[in-house]
Amino acid sequence: MQPDVIIIGSGMGGATLAAALAPTGRRVVILERGEHLSDCPEARDPGAIFGRGHFRPKETWHDAAGAAFNPGNYAFVGGNTKFYGAVLLRCRVEDFAPLRHIGGTTPGWPIGYDTLEPWYGRAEVLYRVRGDVAGDPTEPAHSSPYPFPPVPDEPDIVTLRRAFAAQGLHVSALPLGVDLDSWLARAPTTWDAFPDTTGAKSDAESCALAAALLHPNVTLQTGTKVVRLLSEGRRVTGVEVERNGQREVMTAPVVCLCAGAVMSAALLLASANADHPTGLANRSDQVGRNFMNHNLTGMVAWNPLRRNRTVYEKTIQINDFYLTGGPNGEPLGNIQMLGRITGPILAGEAGLPLWLARHIADHSIHIMAMSEDLPDPDSRVMWRNGGVVLDWRRTNVAAHDLLVKRLTRAMRKAGWPIVLSRGFPKSKPSHQCGTARMGNDPAASVVDANLRAHDLDNLYVIDASVLPTSAAVNPSLTIAALALRAGDHIAQKG
Repeated sequence: MQPDVIIIGSGMGGATLAAALAPTGRRVVILERGEHLSDCPEARDPGAIFGRGHFRPKETWHDAAGAAFNPGNYAFVGGNTKFYGAVLLRCRVEDFAPLRHIGGTTPGWPIGYDTLEPWYGRAEVLYRVRGDVAGDPTEPAHSSPYPFPPVPDEPDIVTLRRAFAAQGLHVSALPLGVDLDSWLARAPTTWDAFPDTTGAKSDAESCALAAALLHPNVTLQTGTKVVRLLSEGRRVTGVEVERNGQREVMTAPVVCLCAGAVMSAALLLASANADHPTGLANRSDQVGRNFMNHNLTGMVAWNPLRRNRTVYEKTIQINDFYLTGGPNGEPLGNIQMLGRITGPILAGEAGLPLWLARHIADHSIHIMAMSEDLPDPDSRVMWRNGGVVLDWRRTNVAAHDLLVKRLTRAMRKAGWPIVLSRGFPKSKPSHQCGTARMGNDPAASVVDANLRAHDLDNLYVIDASVLPTSAAVNPSLTIAALALRAGDHIAQKG
């Protein structure tokens, strides 16, 4: 089939875009370097996942100093959503405009919340989101209800919710994409960081890709690694791929790059040629720059005299400090539950003896502080010697430290006096975004408000790389909403 559209990547951006284009009749080919994730005993084995790294990619990146590390970015059909925590939050209205933080002021977006709002609603339907708008003072207006009620709190989380409310905090339901009964039928575990091998989690494969592939005009090619994009002047003329040890060039009138914030930027840089000597779509010198990765701290709040009897735990959030809380009213960020940490998980992550890890895990509550990482042009993805170099420079650390202190205090007041905390390292993909930012000014951005590259007439970038700011919410739903909106634009304009 000679395609009308080539989509590179089957994660949240690529799969959702395919779902948007499928009903138009356009011939769509999705290229995915990975394979389908099959069910196996390791899929619900915390020791295999957190201790032995059974599903981690056999891939090496380097930091700016040249040190090698194994990234936590997965190469499967569905991308990182196969392992995500299934939190599907909307950005807040204030996230789209310039916003003053302790660490600086964000640049704002070329579109506002009102522009994206209808697409958020469609994305919530596509991803079968379970939620409730009540209780969160920062929740923006919804023109359509959540398609399903929220995932129920377990008894110990009900108790924690009450303890937070007694402190004057506003506790609300986390909007989640998970069929709880189906998930627990496979094994009694949380879904956070566990792979979805049965379709019980609303990941990109289970929802958007499944919907797209119902249409005969949509084809998925797995085991197909895109090596570079070929171009002449203002057009992408081919997609060079490697499949079964052979290289070939595929062509289509429209090419959509949806490989994620790191790999999309790397591919654009690797595609430099005489017409685009610094990389494709990089006349602005912004490709790879402004890399953001949320400031995240996981907490284990321990009380040796109390037990945590939960299985999945991840159902509530607090946004009292999302828009304020700093010394001059600056935003601090979001607080949400982690998935239930068990003894084997804690042993694998912290290197503790299993007996001690079991005791701490069974007598603790597990929660996370998440703060915005601000765009910095020197925080970037680079392509050197045929490989990825990631120079991540954290920003807004003071705000995050203050949020961690606020959460620590709240956990102690809630009856969990010993709070152990740990920041997420660079090897964990903590909502990577920003390396091909969207904007109206071609000199300061990579793609326009419709996600088409300023420099190329038939190239779109549709994934987390286009986000101008990271906000302080999980980005998956925003990526899906942007993909649906871009799909509508491509269907109308090409």
